Amino acid sequence: MDDSNETFLGITRGDRLVVGVLVVAALTLLATHWAQLSGWGTQPIEIDRIPRTPSGFRLDLNSANWAELSQLEGIGETLARRIVADRKQNGRFAHVEDLQRVHGIGPRTVGRLKPWLTTDPRP
Repeated sequence: MDDSNETFLGITRGDRLVVGVLVVAALTLLATHWAQLSGWGTQPIEIDRIPRTPSGFRLDLNSANWAELSQLEGIGETLARRIVADRKQNGRFAHVEDLQRVHGIGPRTVGRLKPWLTTDPRP
Protein backbone atom coordinates (compact mmCIF):
# COMPACT_ATOMS: atom_id res chain seq x y z
CA MET A 1 0.00 0.00 0.00
CA ASP A 2 1.24 3.51 -0.90
CA ASP A 3 1.92 5.73 2.17
CA SER A 4 1.04 8.97 0.32
CA ASN A 5 -2.58 7.82 -0.17
CA GLU A 6 -3.04 6.70 3.45
CA THR A 7 -5.77 8.75 5.11
CA PHE A 8 -6.72 9.37 8.68
CA LEU A 9 -10.23 10.68 9.11
CA GLY A 10 -10.28 11.43 5.41
CA ILE A 11 -7.11 13.59 5.48
CA THR A 12 -3.99 12.49 3.63
CA ARG A 13 -0.54 12.64 5.15
CA GLY A 14 0.44 15.62 2.91
CA ASP A 15 -2.66 17.51 4.00
CA ARG A 16 -1.81 16.87 7.66
CA LEU A 17 1.70 18.23 7.05
CA VAL A 18 0.32 21.44 5.46
CA VAL A 19 -2.19 21.91 8.28
CA GLY A 20 0.56 21.35 10.86
CA VAL A 21 2.83 23.97 9.25
CA LEU A 22 -0.08 26.44 9.10
CA VAL A 23 -0.96 25.84 12.78
CA VAL A 24 2.68 26.38 13.84
CA ALA A 25 2.89 29.57 11.74
CA ALA A 26 -0.40 30.87 13.19
CA LEU A 27 0.73 30.18 16.77
CA THR A 28 4.04 31.93 16.12
CA LEU A 29 2.28 34.99 14.71
CA LEU A 30 -0.20 35.04 17.63
CA ALA A 31 2.65 34.87 20.17
CA THR A 32 4.48 37.71 18.40
CA HIS A 33 1.33 39.83 18.28
CA TRP A 34 0.62 39.20 21.96
CA ALA A 35 4.18 40.22 22.87
CA GLN A 36 3.80 43.49 20.94
CA LEU A 37 0.43 44.30 22.52
CA SER A 38 1.65 43.60 26.04
CA GLY A 39 4.59 45.97 25.61
CA TRP A 40 7.01 43.26 26.60
CA GLY A 41 10.53 44.53 26.13
CA THR A 42 9.42 48.09 25.46
CA GLN A 43 9.32 49.49 28.99
CA PRO A 44 10.81 53.00 29.30
CA ILE A 45 14.34 53.30 30.56
CA GLU A 46 15.04 55.77 33.34
CA ILE A 47 17.68 58.23 32.19
CA ASP A 48 19.66 60.44 34.54
CA ARG A 49 18.97 63.95 33.39
CA ILE A 50 20.59 67.22 34.29
CA PRO A 51 18.12 69.33 36.24
CA ARG A 52 16.70 72.29 34.37
CA THR A 53 18.25 75.60 35.25
CA PRO A 54 16.90 78.95 34.21
CA SER A 55 18.90 80.63 31.52
CA GLY A 56 21.02 83.56 32.51
CA PHE A 57 19.99 85.66 29.53
CA ARG A 58 18.75 89.12 30.37
CA LEU A 59 18.18 92.02 28.02
CA ASP A 60 19.67 95.42 28.92
CA LEU A 61 17.03 98.15 28.61
CA ASN A 62 19.69 100.81 28.03
CA SER A 63 21.34 99.15 25.06
CA ALA A 64 18.68 96.94 23.41
CA ASN A 65 17.24 98.05 20.09
CA TRP A 66 13.55 97.82 19.23
CA ALA A 67 13.96 94.52 17.39
CA GLU A 68 15.46 92.84 20.48
CA LEU A 69 12.80 94.32 22.76
CA SER A 70 9.97 93.22 20.48
CA GLN A 71 10.94 89.59 21.01
CA LEU A 72 9.91 89.74 24.67
CA GLU A 73 6.49 88.22 25.34
CA GLY A 74 3.82 90.91 25.37
CA ILE A 75 6.02 93.56 23.73
CA GLY A 76 5.25 94.13 20.09
CA GLU A 77 6.99 96.33 17.55
CA THR A 78 5.03 99.45 18.48
CA LEU A 79 5.72 99.21 22.21
CA ALA A 80 9.36 98.33 21.59
CA ARG A 81 9.77 101.43 19.42
CA ARG A 82 8.12 103.52 22.19
CA ILE A 83 10.66 102.20 24.72
CA VAL A 84 13.59 103.14 22.48
CA ALA A 85 12.07 106.58 21.74
CA ASP A 86 11.51 107.22 25.47
CA ARG A 87 15.10 106.24 26.22
CA LYS A 88 16.35 108.71 23.59
CA GLN A 89 14.06 111.49 24.83
CA ASN A 90 14.26 111.03 28.64
CA GLY A 91 17.61 109.34 29.10
CA ARG A 92 18.68 105.94 30.33
CA PHE A 93 16.66 103.73 32.66
CA ALA A 94 18.16 103.54 36.16
CA HIS A 95 15.93 100.62 37.20
CA VAL A 96 13.67 98.17 35.39
CA GLU A 97 10.72 99.78 37.21
CA ASP A 98 11.47 103.03 35.32
CA LEU A 99 10.01 101.30 32.29
CA GLN A 100 6.59 102.40 33.61
CA ARG A 101 7.28 105.91 32.32
CA VAL A 102 6.65 104.56 28.81
CA HIS A 103 3.04 105.01 27.70
CA GLY A 104 1.29 101.61 27.64
CA ILE A 105 3.47 99.90 30.27
CA GLY A 106 2.15 99.46 33.78
CA PRO A 107 3.23 97.66 36.94
CA ARG A 108 1.84 94.28 35.79
CA THR A 109 3.80 94.42 32.53
CA VAL A 110 6.97 95.42 34.38
CA GLY A 111 6.45 92.57 36.85
CA ARG A 112 6.04 90.08 34.02
CA LEU A 113 9.12 91.35 32.14
CA LYS A 114 11.40 91.93 35.13
CA PRO A 115 13.04 88.45 35.09
CA TRP A 116 14.16 89.07 31.49
CA LEU A 117 15.36 92.67 31.84
CA THR A 118 18.28 94.45 33.45
CA THR A 119 19.60 97.98 33.42
CA ASP A 120 23.13 99.18 33.17
CA PRO A 121 22.98 102.82 34.26
CA ARG A 122 26.48 103.55 32.92
CA PRO A 123 26.42 105.83 29.86
